Amino acid sequence: MSTYSMKKIAAYAAAALLIASPAIAAIVKVDNAKSAVNIVFKQMNVPVEAKFKKFSASIDYDAAKPEASKATVDIDVASFDLGDAEYNKEVLKKEWFNAAAFPKASFVSTSMKAGAAGKLDVTGKLSIKGKTVDVSFPLSIKKEGNSQVFDGSLPIKRLTFNIGEGEWKDTGMVADEVQIKFHVVTNP
Repeated sequence: MSTYSMKKIAAYAAAALLIASPAIAAIVKVDNAKSAVNIVFKQMNVPVEAKFKKFSASIDYDAAKPEASKATVDIDVASFDLGDAEYNKEVLKKEWFNAAAFPKASFVSTSMKAGAAGKLDVTGKLSIKGKTVDVSFPLSIKKEGNSQVFDGSLPIKRLTFNIGEGEWKDTGMVADEVQIKFHVVTNP
């Protein structure tokens, strides 16, 4: 290959990199060490908080055009942690999450728009245990240094997703209402 051809290829590569730079700047990375997905439910009318230890999130947020923003979250159901190994094993069974058949829960946004008090109104599809439903919730966004912090709480009914089958459909022991709380920190 001639020196001229190599210089030409280098020039094209440099031009491509310059053109791609704005797109590269828009990519954000989730800081898993600072992020969390928790749930809160009531067992015998006592609030219980648990967490998912493993999840991934992809957020493409544009403050100037929030309606162009997108988000997806995938949760490793087997990472559910109630703080006790026996309870953790129990909730992965067929009657609860059925993690063997449905190892992931997911959320995919379908729209975001400016809402009240500087929040975003987020709408999307939530899939848990093979069932997908439309959901909406407010999302707050704040800047902390170079990071963006996304906080939200999504109320669901566990029985909508068949979480708690058989004798566990009775909501006297475990309430139907569940709050999915998330705190996602992204870095450029």
